Amino acid sequence: MELKEHLTRLCQAHGPSGHEGPIRELLMADWAAITDDLTVDALGNLIGAKWGTSLHEPRRRIMLAAHMDEIGMMVREVTGAFVRVRNIGGVDGRVMLGQPVLVHGKRPLPGVVAATPPHILSEKEREIYPAVDDLTVDVGMTADDLADLVRVGDLVTVDVPVLELMGDRLAGKAFDDRACVAALTVCLQELQKRHHLWDVLAVATVQEEVGLRGARVAAHSLNPDIAIALDVTFAIQPGVGDTEGGFNIGGGPTLGLGANFHPRLHDRLQEAAKRLEMTINVDPAPGRSGTDAWAIQVARQGIPTALISVPLRNMHSPVEIVDLNDIRRAGRLLAEFITGLEDDFLTTIAWENPLSEAEEREA
Repeated sequence: MELKEHLTRLCQAHGPSGHEGPIRELLMADWAAITDDLTVDALGNLIGAKWGTSLHEPRRRIMLAAHMDEIGMMVREVTGAFVRVRNIGGVDGRVMLGQPVLVHGKRPLPGVVAATPPHILSEKEREIYPAVDDLTVDVGMTADDLADLVRVGDLVTVDVPVLELMGDRLAGKAFDDRACVAALTVCLQELQKRHHLWDVLAVATVQEEVGLRGARVAAHSLNPDIAIALDVTFAIQPGVGDTEGGFNIGGGPTLGLGANFHPRLHDRLQEAAKRLEMTINVDPAPGRSGTDAWAIQVARQGIPTALISVPLRNMHSPVEIVDLNDIRRAGRLLAEFITGLEDDFLTTIAWENPLSEAEEREA
């Protein structure tokens, strides 16, 4: 399938945390021909399996995880002809004023986030951005009609098309993290024509934006031998330079380095990138990464985990920008790494346990 069309479908669909069903249905249709098995767990994670060819029993398993949920809003009050909202995940009130939205009532209702005209704002009010709880949505209905169609708890999502920018860049909502879900698709397509010993479990996780919940559940139930999470990272833009942790959009994916990630997995991914003659940037994260990798690493008795990220401009806004080449490279890097996994790979990354003094004497 063509990457741009695949990603556009995913990002123009609506699936905030806890309500990822439409995204899951799209993915099930697109992954049906490139996986050997598709399952959905009790929390809603979609798991696409691509079986390996090793005769080792049980076969080793690698889990790939990218979250399919997006940030959004929920109706908290219907006041006359207007809707008041509450955030689902990290919605930024600064960028919401004047945005087109969809209120998911008894039927989908197009609306806009209302903005008080600047002419009647006080000088002090003009200097303050509204909190999400202060935003008002207007769908153009009378109070009676609105009360019949919208209830407290209904979803509200930004309703914008994906825009094609110059080159291979796109702008739109929910590229965090559907750009990386698309990278999983690229990887699964690559594996159709490549030999790999390990079983591959590609997981489109749910509820990452509200607490990494899908990854935590999937890692516990699947109990993979190793895992690689994929998420977006900050691209260089006005206000975000390389000193603030930004990376060049179109400059290739990044590789996490820090306590959340197994150093020997990091090294092997670097080696895979070199085989592909691919530039890969190191993204230092001394502590918490805030990604699915954070939950996966400490599941069960601990799972060796790595993180690949795609640079993204305007994160958590309706105009996030990605470069398709970064997504393709992330998917190809995954496939190259997976095809290089040997049956005894785990022994090559195992921690060395130094002998105690007593054991040294006995030796």
